[in-house]
Amino acid sequence: MAGKLRRFLDPYILLMFAVIAVAALLPARGQGATIAGAAADAGIVFLFFLYGVRLSPQAALSGLKQWQLHLAVLFSTFMLFPLLGLGLQWILPAALPSALMAGILFLCALPSTVQSSIAFTSIARGNVPAAICAASASNMLGVFISPVLASWLLHTQGAALSFGVFRDIVLQLLAPFAAGQVMRPWIGQWVQRHRTVLGYADRGSILLIIYVAFSKGMVDNIWSQIDLADLAILSALLALLLALALTLTAMIARRIMRLSVEDEIVLQFCGSKKSLASGLPMATILFSGAQLGMIVLPLMLFHQLQLIVCAVLARRYARRPEPDRDRPASGRADGPLGQQQQA
Repeated sequence: MAGKLRRFLDPYILLMFAVIAVAALLPARGQGATIAGAAADAGIVFLFFLYGVRLSPQAALSGLKQWQLHLAVLFSTFMLFPLLGLGLQWILPAALPSALMAGILFLCALPSTVQSSIAFTSIARGNVPAAICAASASNMLGVFISPVLASWLLHTQGAALSFGVFRDIVLQLLAPFAAGQVMRPWIGQWVQRHRTVLGYADRGSILLIIYVAFSKGMVDNIWSQIDLADLAILSALLALLLALALTLTAMIARRIMRLSVEDEIVLQFCGSKKSLASGLPMATILFSGAQLGMIVLPLMLFHQLQLIVCAVLARRYARRPEPDRDRPASGRADGPLGQQQQA
């Protein structure tokens, strides 16, 4: 039973919610809040420097021969998701407090994950090299695209790219990322060798960002604006958003592009996920004030949800017979979604 629970509950997510509990009981105030905020800003610079070192430009460019697949992933990440988010806002304008709805729109502007997209593609016996290229390209472009796209989606929520916000994006996101790319030939192997220790460091930075964000909300009593009903509605909307993304990417892969099963898996997993590691630092820069915690809450919940659903989906793909790769790609219903439709 414990093993099954570990499959579905990411310990890191549990740790995040533990940090939220600490912020609720012992929020940073006064000088402590100033020090914690400065440390969180330093953590953002550190995170994006590491992203720059880790992401290989060669990996993002080497798969250009499959440019249609990579464009489909980028379309899903930066166009399909924002359209779905705007659709939810238009259909249900008053379903949630404005900060939570802004959080959903912000989530829709983020790039795909790297590690989990590749891992699930591997488990599902998909095209791993293409997944590496697609996920890397999404993250590299997301450093530039996501802040601008989020600002456009949220212009009514006061997240326009003022000079101050643009300056912070350049100094805290783009400059460290570019520095990491420049330094990659010299320190890339060292970072790879020490990835375990550095992994603890970058995850610790994210936990600090969460603590600062939720402390602001506690100090300003922002959490009194939401209740259990809001959390239930938010969870349902996030589940709907993920289901629509998975269903539409499957339709694009099968009906429009007629991809092989292996490439369909890439589009499913790289095109339906959103990066918590990139999103939290970006939110800290784009949004100020007590509502930051509410804005990042949808991202945290969506992150856990996508891990659970994609883990199940990957295992269902993995159970397909080997001869499937030789079947014609058109009109298939052999993937997990197709099996569900036949049931």
